Amino acid sequence: MANIKHILVIRLSAMGDVAMTVPVLRAFSLQYPEVKITVVSRPFFKPFFEGIPNVNFFSIDLNQGHKGFLGLLRLHADLRQLNIDAVADLHNVLRSKVVRTLFALSGKKVAATDKGRADKRALTRAENKIFAPVKSMFERHGETFEKLGFSIDLAHPTFPQKAILSEEILPITGVKNEKWMGIAPFAQYDSKVYPLDLMQQVVTELAKEKYKLFLFGGGQKEIEKLQQLKGNFDNVIVVAGKMKLPQELDLISNLDVMLSMDSGNAHIAAMLGVNVVTLWGATHPYAGFQPFNQPLENCITSDREKYPLLPTSIYGNKKVEGYDEVMRTILPISIVNTIKNEL
Repeated sequence: MANIKHILVIRLSAMGDVAMTVPVLRAFSLQYPEVKITVVSRPFFKPFFEGIPNVNFFSIDLNQGHKGFLGLLRLHADLRQLNIDAVADLHNVLRSKVVRTLFALSGKKVAATDKGRADKRALTRAENKIFAPVKSMFERHGETFEKLGFSIDLAHPTFPQKAILSEEILPITGVKNEKWMGIAPFAQYDSKVYPLDLMQQVVTELAKEKYKLFLFGGGQKEIEKLQQLKGNFDNVIVVAGKMKLPQELDLISNLDVMLSMDSGNAHIAAMLGVNVVTLWGATHPYAGFQPFNQPLENCITSDREKYPLLPTSIYGNKKVEGYDEVMRTILPISIVNTIKNEL
């Protein structure tokens, strides 16, 4: 450990998974201020890591410069120039395995995150299901650093201060004079998305209060659905399509609570220290993706008495016959009450 002064951290995608590395790296940087970290990820995610002491960012170019096997050789050559002492592979996929193996062959210490696939299979299988929490991804990433000789305490997290909203953001948000709430009603897979008609009831109930609601999403189809959710409420603002990621992060840091599916927005809000309420359909917080430092009671899950095979999937990409409507067992009033408790 004494001779490790610079660690390469690899986590290339997806948005929520990249966001989940942030609390771990923030804790590491405070507990080991003498060690430098370089994060390799897609350029889009660079704003996640800004402001963390001793953490630099290296943008991978998967479209050209670092594409394919030759591109990975080039990536390794580029990274070697940074005088890396050790590699923490938090992604553990073919690409990252190639890069870490090249470093191992040159005598560097390497470690990779064990994703706990067997435990997760036991949680999601239909027969002989073991319905019990598996290790969180935060713990798993912590174990990866432990293999390199660095144990990390995640029990006493610190978070960045709320961002000062810029002149670009204020015309969209207005000045904060009330409780601010984010709603991110979409996810990569339909099995993780709360039905729009029920979400409409949630938005309508919350909009009647003196809160200001910000609706998050991306792409034209989602923006149209968000406009529908907004309706005629002046205190409901569609943010999607109006801000770039750094501005969205600044806005999220000023929220009092974020309502999200089991998706990237939940992890982004959590990494910024915002209270998060999450809704779970085919997936479940027991699979290790409960947002960082958030209580289990804020993870509202679908009814396992009616749907005993839940959770049916880790990522929400598996379809199970008769399980399309599981999220209808989550009542809008229970969501509204949970949020009001947070506010």
